[in-house]
Amino acid sequence: MIQFILNNQVVKTTANAGMTLLDFIRENKQLKGTKIGCREGDCGACTVLVGTLKNNKISYQSITSCISPLGNANGKHIVTVEGINLPENLNFVQQAMVANYATQCGYCTPGFVVSLAGYALEKSSENTSTCNDAISGNICRCTGYKSIEKAGISVDEKLEEKDKKNQIEWLIKEGFIPDYFVDIPKKLQQLNSNDLPKEGAIVANGTDLYVRSADSLSEEKVYLISEEKALKGISFSNTTCTIGANTTVTEISQNIKLNALFPKLKKFLKLISSEQIRNMGTLGGNFVNASPIGDMSIFFLALDSTLNLKNKKGELREIPFQKFHQNYKIVDLKEGELITSISFKTPSKNTYFNFEKVSKRTHLDIASVNTACKIAIENNKIRSAHISLGGVAAIPMYLSKTNSFLEGKQLNIETIKEAEKVLQSEISPISDVRGTSDYKRFLAKQLFFAHFIELFPSIINFKNLVSK
Repeated sequence: MIQFILNNQVVKTTANAGMTLLDFIRENKQLKGTKIGCREGDCGACTVLVGTLKNNKISYQSITSCISPLGNANGKHIVTVEGINLPENLNFVQQAMVANYATQCGYCTPGFVVSLAGYALEKSSENTSTCNDAISGNICRCTGYKSIEKAGISVDEKLEEKDKKNQIEWLIKEGFIPDYFVDIPKKLQQLNSNDLPKEGAIVANGTDLYVRSADSLSEEKVYLISEEKALKGISFSNTTCTIGANTTVTEISQNIKLNALFPKLKKFLKLISSEQIRNMGTLGGNFVNASPIGDMSIFFLALDSTLNLKNKKGELREIPFQKFHQNYKIVDLKEGELITSISFKTPSKNTYFNFEKVSKRTHLDIASVNTACKIAIENNKIRSAHISLGGVAAIPMYLSKTNSFLEGKQLNIETIKEAEKVLQSEISPISDVRGTSDYKRFLAKQLFFAHFIELFPSIINFKNLVSK
């Protein structure tokens, strides 16, 4: 039986764990404020908050409920727009939306309100995100966004006064949330949320599978692995970092040690999907999805990573990540195997990393071409190079020939230009909805150059690279 708290109500249900949380909220509980939009996690109209109890405190995140399995709500606090309504007045976020004329047809408005309420719940002095980050996964087709931005700014300004030691009490006092939130930690502790059956289609958080197969998964048995502790976490041992397959992009972005190793990590990861999807999407899911333009695949290919796998007997297997993707949507994953984690050597001194992506929209979009690189320099020579490129072949590419060519070469304009020719010989892009083959070749060239311009501006500049 699935048990969780929906707003202020304890829910115990035998509904199929594979049905979408959105459908359960709307159809089983008749809470119609959570809207049906794209059913692909893109528009944010179905946004809800998921509260997870940790050390007697609850951490809230926004997710898109249209691609989230109901079973993943087990033991959690789920908050819809109805759950942040005050008894008599509009809450602070709703008032800000009204005051700034930030709604028009109104269909998307509940999603925006929930996202901003989640931002208010999690905003702290250690959190450098903004209201615009919080609503990065919410689309409005009417207002032009400026009025919504103004509403968000007024929320941000109010949150500067927030009592960091008594956050929930302050938010209640200032009219952001109703007073029942105080009792939620105790209610969650009292839930008898046992583990769910471990049989059926394997699903983590569903951000890929539910886009394609939500209807069938809603009727089938599912084996939900998102809460398996052995598949989560980020650890460091000597010079190696290991990240569990169920780790989300948000968890990577918030890790202090990873941010120290990659100072621009937050900037890179903001290019990946939206706030809601970053809160849900797991590394293992992104890798197994096997998209030729999978952002995290491109990221970890450039880190020259090792993939760790385990079968049903508990037997372990390691493979170089660059050998995992074999052909379009075909991966080296044997029957019964799961990805458990991915490992990479932490960057040493004089090692540089960069990530680039071009898509039709800057945020909340799939790449036309994406690329990452890790380059080690010694005495102005390239000691090692690991460059990956997406959108230019049937798989996310590790550019073996280009990397080999660069090793041992002098870091200068001539080397980079010659390496780009090798790169072009390795790739075979096709024309599709994200661009023609020629366009993708052009992007591959420009983004390859961008790595060196970004990392070595005193040696490599754009003008000299593109001059004939």
